Amino acid sequence: MLDANSITKVAAFYQFAALPDYGELREPLRAFCAGLALKGSVLLAQEGINGTVAGAPEAIDAFAHELAHGDIFGGRLNNLELKFSTAAAMPFGRLKVRLKKEIVTLGDAAADPTRQVGTYVDASDWNALIAAPDTLLLDTRNTFEVAMGTFEGAVDPGLQSFGQFKDFAAEQLDPAKHRRIAMFCTGGIRCEKASAHLLARGFAEVYHLKGGILRYLQEVPETQSRWRGECFVFDERVALGHGLREQGLRGGDKEHGRDE
Repeated sequence: MLDANSITKVAAFYQFAALPDYGELREPLRAFCAGLALKGSVLLAQEGINGTVAGAPEAIDAFAHELAHGDIFGGRLNNLELKFSTAAAMPFGRLKVRLKKEIVTLGDAAADPTRQVGTYVDASDWNALIAAPDTLLLDTRNTFEVAMGTFEGAVDPGLQSFGQFKDFAAEQLDPAKHRRIAMFCTGGIRCEKASAHLLARGFAEVYHLKGGILRYLQEVPETQSRWRGECFVFDERVALGHGLREQGLRGGDKEHGRDE
């Protein structure tokens, strides 16, 4: 169990992977997390897994090993997008493992990242891509997240929820006009699915930031950064800055539902 002097380690993760037995995975995964005294939220769906959990460092390490190499998933999470950070205090009140139709809700059956997905761009190459004059830079997050921080020059689609992205794309984007699109989100999952949606609609060049804003803030020096502001996260830390440092705010995850 955690005590007041413990370091709290946080793991944010996702992978699009075929999990037809996702309903049967819920209880073994919940029991494993509970046995490690982890708290947080995990979503399971036929298309994969998405979540953020926190706990003692050794417990988080054991959890990450189980996802990638353990018996629960049997090696199916072999391309897990996984990022670690720390928190001054436990950022979650309880453990939730839920079953969903989608691990991030878009509502487009044609958007299947396991079949086709945009080009991943590493954090180290992101600045050059978004500086190109023919690149349309899209922030695929919700408006309240964009208001806290975004990349220079990014377009805010004005989304209240990610499910509205397909309407924005239908009304505002044109494959003939927007030849190169670069997208980003908090951890990578929303823009990965958005890229699959655009490819299915005939867009030719679609790029997305691998590992999302969190990977960029972790790897790109602040002196070279094109990020402005803070990055909202769906837990009680509320926002993170460069180096994934907490920004001193408390009480997140209560006003806004989890969209990533």
